[in-house]
Amino acid sequence: MLIDIVAGARPNFMKIAPIIEAIRKASLQGRNIQFRLIHTGQHYDEKMSGSFFEQLGIPEPDVNLEAGGGTQAEQTAAIMVRFEKELMDNPADLVLVVGDVTSTMACAIVAKKLNTKVAHVEAGIRSYDLTMPEEINRMVTDAITDYFFTTSQKANENLSKAGISDDRIFFVGNTMIDTLLKQMPRFKKPAIWDELALKEKEYIVMTLHRPANVDQEQQLEELIKTIINSSEGLPLIFPVHPRTAKMLQSVEISFPNLHLVDPLGYFEFNYLVQHAKAVLTDSGGITEETTVMGIPCMTLRDNTERPETCTIGTNELLGTNPKAIAPAFKKLFNGEWKKGSIPELWDGKTSARIVEHICNLYKL
Repeated sequence: MLIDIVAGARPNFMKIAPIIEAIRKASLQGRNIQFRLIHTGQHYDEKMSGSFFEQLGIPEPDVNLEAGGGTQAEQTAAIMVRFEKELMDNPADLVLVVGDVTSTMACAIVAKKLNTKVAHVEAGIRSYDLTMPEEINRMVTDAITDYFFTTSQKANENLSKAGISDDRIFFVGNTMIDTLLKQMPRFKKPAIWDELALKEKEYIVMTLHRPANVDQEQQLEELIKTIINSSEGLPLIFPVHPRTAKMLQSVEISFPNLHLVDPLGYFEFNYLVQHAKAVLTDSGGITEETTVMGIPCMTLRDNTERPETCTIGTNELLGTNPKAIAPAFKKLFNGEWKKGSIPELWDGKTSARIVEHICNLYKL
């Protein structure tokens, strides 16, 4: 059988890398399973070309739809038009989409309209916040998916409540963690480590990119000042997302312990996270990684689609009100942060389970 694996944004590639490896192993073991890698081109990131693929063991894409740029609607339309032509010219037995980006939803719709089965990896997660484009992508994708591969029992429950039958839901774990555990020995110091003379557990990493936090100058300025005032002078390493960088140009913020840096590669960023005292973020994926690495994590969001990082892991949901920041830092510096543990099946073997399920479904 032939699987089209779709990826369009940087987090997607971290999720598909171990799936590709598992398919290759199954093929070598005599299973009749092959893949094509479809890069939609949704995001272009210099750090994701060449060395990024090589580091994660991802082959060059078989197809690049080059559908980046434009508004949400323009990007969705471009991906759909180009993927439809590709899938009509070169049919697949199954289209596998991951995560919750525009590419995920767009390619799932195209596949279903061409009567091609769809598998969704990371299915069933929900924030129930329709102001988030990703939540709409999740809901639409899961409404038309055939096979659901989930990261948690909570995701299973969400799908069951939506009327999905149990025989189509497969609790497999988290492919992001497959990549994290495999690559952890290869994490490497970024240049900023020596430049700033950083020390183990004596700095904080922060990332901000969500509209609620960065799209209004006053909110962004108040957040950062509150974080600075709560940080007890520890260095704050802030790899700046392009969206946030635009806003920071009009906000006059300068503090001796705030270090704005360009986005980092996967190995370099996770090295910083692994050795940090804590991470402050509004990213969902980072909360999963901090949970597995046992690093205290503060999330500046009012909701999360990954509740297991809070109920089981090291993450705490602070909300977007800056007043919640100081008490959280006080808890951190008093040594009162919860230890956390690792969620079920986040063991580095998720991708092998996914491929085994596919092989069984297709009797390979």
